[in-house]
Amino acid sequence: MVIRLVAPCVVVLVGPSGSGKSTWAAKHFARNEIVSSDALRASVGLGPYDQKASEDAFAALDLILSRRLARRLTTVIDTLGFDDDLRRNAIEAARTTGMAAYAIGFDTPPAECRARNKRRTRPVPARVLTRQIERWAEIKGRLEAEAFDGVFTAGDAVALVPPVFSDAPAAARRQWEAPLPLEFGIQVSRFDFGDGPEEIRSHLRNIARRAEDAGFRSLWVMDHFVQIPQIGPVWHDMLESYTTLGYLAGVTERIRLGTLVTAAGYRNPAHLAKIVATLDVLSGGRAICGLGAGWFRREAEAYGLPFPGARSRLDLLEDALRLLPMMWGPGSPGFEGKLIRVPEAICYPRPVQDRIPILVGGQGERRTLRLVAELADMCNLFGDAATVRAKIGALERHCADVDRDPAEITVTHLGPALVGRTRDDVDSLVAGLSPADADRRAAAASLNAGTVADHIGRFRELADAGVRHAIVALPDPASPEAIERVGEIVAAFG
Repeated sequence: MVIRLVAPCVVVLVGPSGSGKSTWAAKHFARNEIVSSDALRASVGLGPYDQKASEDAFAALDLILSRRLARRLTTVIDTLGFDDDLRRNAIEAARTTGMAAYAIGFDTPPAECRARNKRRTRPVPARVLTRQIERWAEIKGRLEAEAFDGVFTAGDAVALVPPVFSDAPAAARRQWEAPLPLEFGIQVSRFDFGDGPEEIRSHLRNIARRAEDAGFRSLWVMDHFVQIPQIGPVWHDMLESYTTLGYLAGVTERIRLGTLVTAAGYRNPAHLAKIVATLDVLSGGRAICGLGAGWFRREAEAYGLPFPGARSRLDLLEDALRLLPMMWGPGSPGFEGKLIRVPEAICYPRPVQDRIPILVGGQGERRTLRLVAELADMCNLFGDAATVRAKIGALERHCADVDRDPAEITVTHLGPALVGRTRDDVDSLVAGLSPADADRRAAAASLNAGTVADHIGRFRELADAGVRHAIVALPDPASPEAIERVGEIVAAFG
């Protein structure tokens, strides 16, 4: 059986000398993640067997544990694990920092422990080992009653997974046994392909075509003028969004196209309506209009655009949500909003679609989701399944207030996805995308790095929560294998 541990975590090893704790820890964890009482005795005393140094060694262990957990770093405590206070303190420290805590028991036969002990350069005295074996027999029956997130018997296989995959195996089984439908989209949020701008066009075309062939239903780009700090520095390449979508319309046939999302204040809303209508016409009716209030002050100020307070930005978003359908509709009525005035809402040619779907990005429960309930066709959420379920609950309450069926609104979800076929693949992909000095466990969590099966479970949980269209942001979109691997997930929900 594979032991699944949610990382970052605290792992307490429990077992007598010679039971294999240190060997097991070295096999499954990085050396810097293991805090060993023997190693600390060597650091503060004459060597790993210097029992006179034990008090100082355990004081050092407490200090190291507190410092590592303050940084939420996975930590393995390699001691006998028999001290009740040590186990309780490890659990409490993990809880304080929002980390999981696990106990790994080593139920090695006493004869094997004694045989291994005899082969040591400095064996534990036989009578001491006998007491340890007896102590282990007393403790192992009550570990389950302690407040660990999981108690396991040491085995050959360990999988450390980001928290988002904690319940993935059971959810994946649900999908295989009773499939739920879920559409998928792909977001391209970076354009640092190849060796320079001259290579962007071909890479982007290949991404779009591979995504379409893999069964993705939508393709999104961010509407930013410079790269956002969550992804890269401002000097990284960033294409203008609607020019990019126009190009993508010409190199694809079926996939829907949109921004995730356009800040309502970045363009005159009437002009924006014209831009999106043109995209819809030239794509053959595949445009989606993504709108939001905007958040990136530095970007707006760098381009000389106004960036008012949150209330005004939301007022402008509301004006745009009311104006755009008028621009795409019959006649040329006048529009008077809270902040903008359009004497003639006129737009020819009309969009191919009877109504271009409008997606609102943002999940503020008080006003943004209220605007979705009143005026939008889609909303984009993020976070885990519990967060999504709570946001959908807020949306449904707003729908009840305005007498709208929430089923009319398509709930989309945006999140990163780094996908490997095996756990080793995942570890290799994370290592390739992380700086040398990065915490690989934290990097894996930030990238939602998991196997195909992990992701099938994660997306099933989101589908159970109410998501109908999952948009993945691939950290490595230019890799053909990346889209193919996600294609296996798409097929599981087809």
